[in-house]
Amino acid sequence: MTRLRVSIRLRLDGLFALIAYKHFINPRPILSPVPMQSTSIYTRDRCVTGIHGLDEILRGGIPYGSTVLAAGTCGSGKTTLAMEFLVRGALAGEACAHFTATEPSVKLLENIRQYAFFDMNMVDSGLINVFDMDVLYSWLGLEKASFDLDDVHALIKSIVDIVNTIGVTRLVIDSVTTLCYKIKSEQLIRDFLFTLGKKLATLGCTTILISEITSATENAHWSSFGVEEAIADGIIVMGDAERMGHLLRFLQVVKMRGTAHSRAKHAIELTPLGVMLIPMLKWGASTDKNSRWGQ
Repeated sequence: MTRLRVSIRLRLDGLFALIAYKHFINPRPILSPVPMQSTSIYTRDRCVTGIHGLDEILRGGIPYGSTVLAAGTCGSGKTTLAMEFLVRGALAGEACAHFTATEPSVKLLENIRQYAFFDMNMVDSGLINVFDMDVLYSWLGLEKASFDLDDVHALIKSIVDIVNTIGVTRLVIDSVTTLCYKIKSEQLIRDFLFTLGKKLATLGCTTILISEITSATENAHWSSFGVEEAIADGIIVMGDAERMGHLLRFLQVVKMRGTAHSRAKHAIELTPLGVMLIPMLKWGASTDKNSRWGQ
């Protein structure tokens, strides 16, 4: 036992001696502190919408290649917002496409020509390409009441082929609700939107899908089928609220992956020069309960 204690004591003495030698007798040179290098924060490339106020809300624009759901009921300016999104891209030299399923393309263009920001030469020159979904259905042999899995894949392929051939970087489908009415299964709708969004993102195409809803109460969906909002990278809800006998349009960005953004409501003005967004004052609870979401 005595030998063991002596052995342990010798080992401890040796260890302490080594520590003393390193730290006191032969200390390491004191190094000056190295200043911490500032780490740059990664930010995704943006698709600048060009819409007054919207890029500020999104801290610079929609993240490049995103699929955004623009949801609302009739009358709140969904189609106007989407068309201006295409026009601003065309003015920057981008190739744009609009697939219309709710009205003939001729009627769509006649309605949008009232705005000074729209120039029909953009359509004539091929910067904005407008396609009727009914014509596309006919071309694919999809003139039927509902689509099966093969039909959905054929539709995705045709849209992606058009985008790839033209080099489209901005796309609008108006509306995805009308298109999805032909897809009877929620799982098929989910697969359709997920696959389409993934392929378009790979091609560098930023997409707005217009969704028709009738209300947006606490228990309501921000889409017609309840699956679009989960698949989409972003959700822009457009609506109206009654204020002193007038319906006031407003817009709210509920979700946008890849960027910080304001979630406040902004008033919308549809002017001849385009959509303008203005910050709204907060209302009382009684006013908010009477609000309705719009197109």
